[in-house]
Amino acid sequence: MSDFRNRILVVDDEERIRRLLKMYLEKEGYVIDEAEDGETALKLASSSDYAIILLDVMLPGIDGVEVCSRLRQVKATPVIMLTAKGEEMNRVQGFEVGADDYVVKPFSPREIIYRVKAILRRSSSTAFLTKEMNAISNIVFPHLTIEHDAHRVTAGGQEVSLTPKEYELLHYLAVSPDKVFSREDLLKDVWNYEFFGDLRTVDTHVKRLREKLNKVSADAAAMITTVWGVGYKLEVPK
Repeated sequence: MSDFRNRILVVDDEERIRRLLKMYLEKEGYVIDEAEDGETALKLASSSDYAIILLDVMLPGIDGVEVCSRLRQVKATPVIMLTAKGEEMNRVQGFEVGADDYVVKPFSPREIIYRVKAILRRSSSTAFLTKEMNAISNIVFPHLTIEHDAHRVTAGGQEVSLTPKEYELLHYLAVSPDKVFSREDLLKDVWNYEFFGDLRTVDTHVKRLREKLNKVSADAAAMITTVWGVGYKLEVPK
């Protein structure tokens, strides 16, 4: 099998979309596998290694949200959900089960290529970290501890289970406590989007992050502060 780092799984029940994505991605040097339903996608994604998975939400049988949910139990492969326009609830569900991003149909192949490359540019840890930031292995606040080497977050003495993207967002804010970041800043640095980014992506992840922290520590959740009209910051209790 070829190096999984250039191998992509495209999952969509519409052959024309699979064919379009395959054509453009192969031009960029990627090796493409295809699946037309959720069951096949789950088998391929569980038994093989991929650099990334493009996963349609509306699939016959097991839908894309369920595929992502089951896959997350065994693999951390980056997932970009493909959603029809207006499927707001599906996009939120996708983030909740660990999707890294979504693209709304109809999409331009150029946008897909950009999103794929943006995700693959990141290392398996967090690409936005400089060498100096990487040297900060543990970040300790009164109600929140981040052990970067282990990618472990503890709030109120209890471990918090975060998706890779939720972890990246929290760590990014925690490295510069009390600094305000705009949604555009966060899209650029955490998601690596220069353009195409939907600001609601940031809002959804912040909401999920707060909810997960709040289950174990209201004090930790309250540290993620909304600065109205600007963005977000991680505020350290004085």
